[in-house]
Amino acid sequence: MQIIDPRSGKPLTADTGSDSASTSDTPRAAVRPEDVIIELDASNIQQVLEASMQVPVLLGCYSPADTSCNTLLSVLEKLALEYAGTFLLSKLNVDANPEISAQLGVRAVPDVKLVSQGGLVDNFQGARPEKEVREWLGRYFPAPAEAPESPEEQAEAALAQGDAATAREIYQDLITQYPEHYAYQVALARTLVAEKRSDEARSVLDNLPPEERDAPAARGVRASIEFSERALSADEIAALGERDDSEAQFQRALRLVADGQYDAGLEALLTLMKQDRAYDDDAARKTLLQVFDALGADHPLTVAYRRKLFALLY
Repeated sequence: MQIIDPRSGKPLTADTGSDSASTSDTPRAAVRPEDVIIELDASNIQQVLEASMQVPVLLGCYSPADTSCNTLLSVLEKLALEYAGTFLLSKLNVDANPEISAQLGVRAVPDVKLVSQGGLVDNFQGARPEKEVREWLGRYFPAPAEAPESPEEQAEAALAQGDAATAREIYQDLITQYPEHYAYQVALARTLVAEKRSDEARSVLDNLPPEERDAPAARGVRASIEFSERALSADEIAALGERDDSEAQFQRALRLVADGQYDAGLEALLTLMKQDRAYDDDAARKTLLQVFDALGADHPLTVAYRRKLFALLY
């Protein structure tokens, strides 16, 4: 895609390929940074804004002295190349261009504005992680056909494959980049639980701000820690033999939950609740609620078993 300066008729950026190159059947041509990234200043701001009549412009307003700005700019530059001409990234150094910054209404950095047809479409402030920036862009542009996994996706894939150490390293790196994005610290605690490092996981959660420490996500990880500490070992479960009393049923269910076999564990707890609601002061129902916390309110198993629990109670 070649972006033309409407005033001069000259190319504003290099040609990144014809329209046919961006179809789903044909991979986009690779682009160079200078094809899709421009440093904005007084000499070209008018051309860039006028260019937004032809292609959306992403304005990345930053201060070089701000670490969070530099982190976000790296993400924006990566995505500009990945989107290969779907939008033009224009970077504005607010320290060097205070008048332009004031004209654009920049009050704090980092500030990202999406401009199309000469008008503001949307904006956000603050250093958002790559996953959130991708989601924000996804409101307006189709994702590239071969978009690489975000760090969060890589961490979750590693955790799903049993490689908690790799997931932990990814989240530790994300925490360094985004220290106030507390979801990463909760995720780190979750990986520590998977590595059977419960004390470290609890310490991470204890150091969260109060509102984050008491939020559902953190409560869920605490519940996972409790499951792992309360459950009998595999050998102890085997020693129960053929026992089918309420205590044995509960311990087997707790072991299933601690091992991450949530579906089977929830079903076992629900069955126990039907058979012996009074067992250990309603322990089956209370544990069901703890598992819901651990999984999160939107998890399919939480939704399904909340319905079953409601039907049983009412």
